[in-house]
Amino acid sequence: MAVKSGDKISIPESSEILPLPQGSQLFSLPGRVPIGWDEEEGNFTPLERVRIGGKEIQPVGVAAFLPPGYVRTHLPATRIEPKAPTLPLWAYSAAGWKDGRFWVAAFLLDPNPHWNPKYFKNDRRLSKRVSSFLRRNPTNRLLRHLSRCALEYHCFAAKNLFFRRWECPLPTSSTCNASCLGCISLQPSECCPASMERISFVPTVKEILEVALPHLEKAEDAIVSFGQGCEGEPLLQSSLLEESIRKLREKTDRGTIHLNTNGSFPDRVAKLCEAGLDSIRITLNSANPRYYHLYHQPRGYRFRKVKDSLLIAKERGIYTSINLLIFPGVSDREKEIERLIRFIQETEVDLIQMRNLNIDPDLYLKAMGKGEGIGIRRMMDILKSEFPRLQFGYFNRTKENCFESIG
Repeated sequence: MAVKSGDKISIPESSEILPLPQGSQLFSLPGRVPIGWDEEEGNFTPLERVRIGGKEIQPVGVAAFLPPGYVRTHLPATRIEPKAPTLPLWAYSAAGWKDGRFWVAAFLLDPNPHWNPKYFKNDRRLSKRVSSFLRRNPTNRLLRHLSRCALEYHCFAAKNLFFRRWECPLPTSSTCNASCLGCISLQPSECCPASMERISFVPTVKEILEVALPHLEKAEDAIVSFGQGCEGEPLLQSSLLEESIRKLREKTDRGTIHLNTNGSFPDRVAKLCEAGLDSIRITLNSANPRYYHLYHQPRGYRFRKVKDSLLIAKERGIYTSINLLIFPGVSDREKEIERLIRFIQETEVDLIQMRNLNIDPDLYLKAMGKGEGIGIRRMMDILKSEFPRLQFGYFNRTKENCFESIG
């Protein structure tokens, strides 16, 4: 098995691989020739042809998409062919085969049992729950939208809503002020298809409360989250969010109200904090403004605003985290780590959520340039050494568990 860090090919250490986790998916990589280590020749070799049952075929690369909580450490080792298609928006992890099973280059970062795939398999029961919810609120457009997220796109968070448990999504914005290369809800026609359909309307306060309030009042470990993969930027609807948060907190102090955002409007973040927001998570692929702008392509704001939003939230006692989009061979470059260290020093962020970046690896490297990293695990070790109180995870947390260490 060979793996890639950026554009450098290597053989993974035994400590860097583990058996394919339950709930993973395997993908073929059209237009990508797999590369492996040839023991006899002592070099990395593209597998151009293979004979199966007397028939010669041209193989393609294979990658794994990991379940929530796992962080990939390496990319698939492949050679891209001319006119190869752009891959759909998934996080492609290196995969191999040994002793009758698949192996992947990854590690388990956050073992939160609420996100175990075994809890999201019963689609027959889910369908009945969705029908029951819709019968009780037949005119709620937000509920109809989330029913599609749950049934068609198999969104775990949307499924949670209908099972009345854990974290529930609250998408509100049909527009965005960034054009991220890996946006999973809107892509230009000449690129790869988006992973899901973006919400096409702005819900009313009434529609939000009909979804969120019963969840906060009744769900176990209840979280309601603005800012989802199926929408644009929620701060563009900040007045709606502010009124909704105030009305929710007038009714109950139970549960956690959370915001996922790009942090483009610090003044609006301040108002949401004052309204009763409990926690905030800001997404970035890099603490280097140059790479941030190359990937997120912001419109009407600059990287400085992102930092200011974290500072304002921190000043107001809000639990702060960054959604760091991890890409092996870019995120763990030495200069990237140095930038991230300075960013953490300035913002005093509480938690780094390490999320695998969903994008065609060749497309991302074309934008970010060639190179290699020192290793994702080593990057984490450096950050832990620099910031002993800094937390690492994969999921949003309830306000009761915000400062609980994962280990």
